[in-house]
Amino acid sequence: MAGKREKANGRMRLPGIMALLAVMAVVLTSTGPAGAAVDSPVEQAPAQLLAAEHPAERQNAKQPPKQKTPAEPEKKAFAPVAESAPVKDTYFDDVVFLGDSRTEGFSLYSGLKTGTCFYAVGATVESVFTKDVWETPEGKVPLLDAVAETACGKVYVMLGVNELGWNGTEIFRNQCAKVIDRIREDHPDAEVVLQSILPVSAKQDAKGSYVNNERIAVYNQELLALAEEKACAYLNVAEAVVDENGFLREDWTFDGVHLNVQGCQAWLEYLRTHPVGEVPEEQMAEEQTP
Repeated sequence: MAGKREKANGRMRLPGIMALLAVMAVVLTSTGPAGAAVDSPVEQAPAQLLAAEHPAERQNAKQPPKQKTPAEPEKKAFAPVAESAPVKDTYFDDVVFLGDSRTEGFSLYSGLKTGTCFYAVGATVESVFTKDVWETPEGKVPLLDAVAETACGKVYVMLGVNELGWNGTEIFRNQCAKVIDRIREDHPDAEVVLQSILPVSAKQDAKGSYVNNERIAVYNQELLALAEEKACAYLNVAEAVVDENGFLREDWTFDGVHLNVQGCQAWLEYLRTHPVGEVPEEQMAEEQTP
């Protein structure tokens, strides 16, 4: 009978032992790493320790403001050469003037005794490459060939009035760009200066031909944009010879298109007071006292 009671008591203690093991398992697992994967090498601290180490006020502290990226300086709009103190005529010693019949008039009537002028009646930004018009000891050559053989530090270009009848301004602008490239190829250290196309008189403008001030204004905008694109100086010579209405002064022209002596002298005076680049001190004109 005793053996049967011992077996019975053994069977009765077994459920109790199993229940105790289950309780211990629950206790052990409840104190393990909070939320960490079984095979993770990272151990995370219990929530109560995190709260103690990082108080609420620290966790909710404001983040420092983000540093603002400095704004880029505003790019200045490209503009014509500004007026400055006048220069002596020796400033023009190394200047080549390239142009059409208007530059011919400048050569004849401005009174400038230095510099070199290359011009031809009817010259265009295309013909300066191809038309043999300039007399040399070896015969006639295109204007750009003559320029190529002349030492210079600055090249002043005045072309465009004979191109006003061309179909569209893009052809003019592209061809003018080629003129700039050619000059720089022949004279890498020279400064290329684009001069605005001079306006025409009110009488000429009223004729209704393609040689009119509205068309000239459009071409001058193309020249200004091209000067910026090609990093050339741009001289708004037109403002030196216009009247209060923007027309070429009637008393400074003999045909409504070309300048007379007074007009060419005004043109030269504008160039004197709008030099380009760094001007040596010895080339600056002495200030006139009243």
